[in-house]
Amino acid sequence: MVARILTDGLAEQLGGTFVSEHKPGATTTLAARHVARARPDGNTLLLGTNATFAQAPFALRNLGFDPDSDFAHITLLAESLYLLVANPRWRSFEELLQEAKRRPGQLSYGSWGVGSTAHLLMVDLLGRTGTEMLHVPYNGPAPALTETLAGRLDLMFSTLAPAKPHVQEGRLRALATPARERLPVMPDVPTLIELGQPDFLVSAWWSLSAPAGTPQPVLAVLEGASAAAFAKPAARTLMDNLGLVRPPQGAAAMRERITRDAALNRELMRRAGIELE
Repeated sequence: MVARILTDGLAEQLGGTFVSEHKPGATTTLAARHVARARPDGNTLLLGTNATFAQAPFALRNLGFDPDSDFAHITLLAESLYLLVANPRWRSFEELLQEAKRRPGQLSYGSWGVGSTAHLLMVDLLGRTGTEMLHVPYNGPAPALTETLAGRLDLMFSTLAPAKPHVQEGRLRALATPARERLPVMPDVPTLIELGQPDFLVSAWWSLSAPAGTPQPVLAVLEGASAAAFAKPAARTLMDNLGLVRPPQGAAAMRERITRDAALNRELMRRAGIELE
C-alpha cells in the first residue's frame, strides 16, 4: 500500500510511469543491493524499511551495501504502529506479567523470525520487566497471529493493520501499544509508557532512498513529489485505515531515525544472542 501511494503520486506529480518492482529476500537487502549499484540518475529508487537500514546490518555478515555511504536518503514515508496482543484469556498486561513471573519460561510469544522487530520488542520488554518467556518464531506475521488466536501462543507484538479486526471482534485482546500516545482508533488501549515502561517507543517505517551520487536537485524534486503523494486525501484515508502515520520528513530526520533505531537494535540483538549469519 505504501508503494502504491508512492508510485501513483510520483506519476501524477512528475509524469511518466513509475513501476514498483518487488525484490524480496534476505530481510529486504536484495532490493537494497540492487538500488545501491544502480545508476544515480533518479530513475531507480529504494522503498526501504527499518529492517533494511537498522536491523539487517546486525544480522547479516555479507550485507552487500553500506546503509549510509551507498545511498542518498531522501525521506521517511510512513510508519506503522504496533500493538501488544494476546489471546483473550489474558485480561490485562498486568495479569499476564504476574503469570509470567510466577511461571518463568512457561508462557510463549510469537514473532515473524529471529531478529525481527516483533522478536526484539519482546526481548526489550522481557528485559525491562525481569521475565522469561519462550520465543516461537514463524515465517511471517500471519502464522504467528493465527497461533495466538488459537491460544497456542500467549502473546505477540503485531503491526496494527492485521491485528485490528481481530481485536475489534474480540478474538484478540490488545494489551498495550509502544506509542507516545494512545491510538485514536483504539483509545482504550494503554501505552506501555502508561504501564510503567518509560520511553518504550517503537514503530515500523518505510523510506525513500536513491543511489549515492544522485544530484541534489533530483533528490529535492523526489522529496517534494513524495510529500504531495502522501498528502492527498485518498492517501490519508487509506493510511488511517491501515494504522499508518506520517513521520518527520526530510533526509536529516531519516538519518536521525536510522541512527537511533540501529543503536537500539544492535543492543537488543546482542542481548538476544543473535550472531551475524
